[in-house]
Amino acid sequence: MGVLTRVICLAICLLLPGATNGQVKHRVLVIESYHAEYPWDASYKEGLQSELGSDYQLDFFEMDTKRLARERHLQRANAAWEHYQQTKPDLVILGDDNAIRFLGPLLAQNSVPVVYLGLNNNPRDYSIYGAPNITGVLERPLIKRSIASASQFFTPHPKRILLLLDSGQTSETIYKEIFNDQPNNTFLKISVDVRLVGSWERWQKLVKQSKKQGYDLLFVGLFHTLRNHQNQHIPAQEVLQWTSTHTPIPPLGLWDFAVGKDKTIGGLVLYGKEQGITAAWIARQILEQGVSPGKIHPVPAEKGRYLFSRSQLEKWNTKLPDFIETKAQWVD
Repeated sequence: MGVLTRVICLAICLLLPGATNGQVKHRVLVIESYHAEYPWDASYKEGLQSELGSDYQLDFFEMDTKRLARERHLQRANAAWEHYQQTKPDLVILGDDNAIRFLGPLLAQNSVPVVYLGLNNNPRDYSIYGAPNITGVLERPLIKRSIASASQFFTPHPKRILLLLDSGQTSETIYKEIFNDQPNNTFLKISVDVRLVGSWERWQKLVKQSKKQGYDLLFVGLFHTLRNHQNQHIPAQEVLQWTSTHTPIPPLGLWDFAVGKDKTIGGLVLYGKEQGITAAWIARQILEQGVSPGKIHPVPAEKGRYLFSRSQLEKWNTKLPDFIETKAQWVD
């Protein structure tokens, strides 16, 4: 065999599926409700990739529903469905509520196994409930526990807390599931006011006036769907940095991506990576052990971790009690 022939044969072999570094076992399509730059997505994808490794071929489709207006969500869902039909994966992972809401009912009518993650609502509220080919990971924001823990490292103890959420689907679900659609709540004798905000200008106003309105702490919830008066999407990082700079009261976070030097102090937060790890564990049971998804009950991921920014604690002249500091992780 001549040199040219050997080179051609080698090139063909390299292009064949499974020809490099062993045979690819399974093809998994991950349909993201949001986008790759969104820290939550990046975090759970890291968890998926760390657990599934090179034995799995992961394909990602971004619906981008944090940045796109709601009237375009169905269009993106249709594009995701077309992508699924073209790629014919061995298993589908649905990331977060919008992917589950739009694609779940369609996939429930098929036999391909489906694992969802980041589900904030009750599974019974979706058309996927009871589908034999679908199971997944629940996301349960730690809002009440986060508020309880925050009250322990501020002196005097906070009496009034403002929680800001954007107007996205996840925020609306949290408002319904945790707060029963009530804007004014009381936890552990602490008054907690919840505001769903779609306007960037209103968000800024609420932050700036928070101290004058009598609030002691600001919980920065979700902030990824805000739009200005020209209907332009405001990048999440810009919202977070502006809020950190201009808030007159200490800001705390509920998710790991909101903690940092130019972000929030931190607190008891959820990690997207744990959602990905748990979803990957379920996927392995289905694809490697042959377990039917219907036999796997939906599970919550871990119960949260203490994550803090030293620079933010110093900025707000706050010291953690020993029993929290010994368990805390740090971003700086």
